[in-house]
Amino acid sequence: MSGIGGFRPPWRRHRPAAAIEHVPPPVRRHIASFRPGPEAVRRAREAVAEQLLAAGVAPGSAFADAVLLVVSELVVNVLRHAPGSPVMDVGITVAAGQLVVSVADAEPRLPDLSEAGVGAGAGAGLRMVAELAADYDGDVSAEPAVDHDGKVVLVRFTLPS
Repeated sequence: MSGIGGFRPPWRRHRPAAAIEHVPPPVRRHIASFRPGPEAVRRAREAVAEQLLAAGVAPGSAFADAVLLVVSELVVNVLRHAPGSPVMDVGITVAAGQLVVSVADAEPRLPDLSEAGVGAGAGAGLRMVAELAADYDGDVSAEPAVDHDGKVVLVRFTLPS
């Protein structure tokens, strides 16, 4: 493989093209822990907004607003449905064209995220979260936590180009 006009930059001369072109983009991950309480929603939104800015997402954009609304709804769900959780972890991961918001708590009961559950049994907040994720070719899932008795709710978005 040659560069422009047959020129190969010196840094590419000794590396195969595949090694250069298939380097995965860096993963940007941040997790913040909060005690459930009156300040939890505000603090979680501020922490995620800071990470969105660091990831290149424009503040005040429709995408940033959607992500922050999802964070608010998930934290409110912890406050309502896992009041015994001593702490909640709010995470944001950006990699490979996706942004994932995660909220973990100490309540092991998983929400019903089936089509029937989100459509009928789930509260308006989870329905809205699912709709916002779908607006950005994403989805919502929940799974048992790996490192403690509890669960993690994950909301995946495709980053807008």
